[in-house]
Amino acid sequence: MFRRALLNTRFAQPVIRTPFIQQGRFISTEIKDAIDRAVGSSKVVLFMKGTPEFPQCGFSRATIQMLGQQGVDPEKFAAYNVLEDPELRDGIKEYSEWPTIPQLYVNKEFVGGCDIVMSMAQSGELSDLLEANECLIPEEEGETTSANIQPNERS
Repeated sequence: MFRRALLNTRFAQPVIRTPFIQQGRFISTEIKDAIDRAVGSSKVVLFMKGTPEFPQCGFSRATIQMLGQQGVDPEKFAAYNVLEDPELRDGIKEYSEWPTIPQLYVNKEFVGGCDIVMSMAQSGELSDLLEANECLIPEEEGETTSANIQPNERS
């Protein structure tokens, strides 16, 4: 039945129907430039819902906790609250071509969202990436890497 409806009786050939393609929204040059500056503002940049102190979604909270567990240097970290600016919230998704927030950038390169960050942390890739880009809290010279614990002698 549907096949017959697609035939153009005038030319006896199937009519080619293309699916409706929604026009993508393009971010303005101003927003793109602002995001470029934000991504370049620190070695580790997180676009999130809320702030590191008060995340507003579980995925943002989990990503912040994972970065903390990895030992990211706070001086090399910047977070941007997408809930404060609807243009940023929409623009960052188009900028990265990633549909969800949070979004992590390391050394101006898009890493991924919460699921990618968690997977990389479990495999050790996140630690390697952060270390290779010198994003971790530096170890202090003379810092003991293992404790030398001796049992007390009993008299």
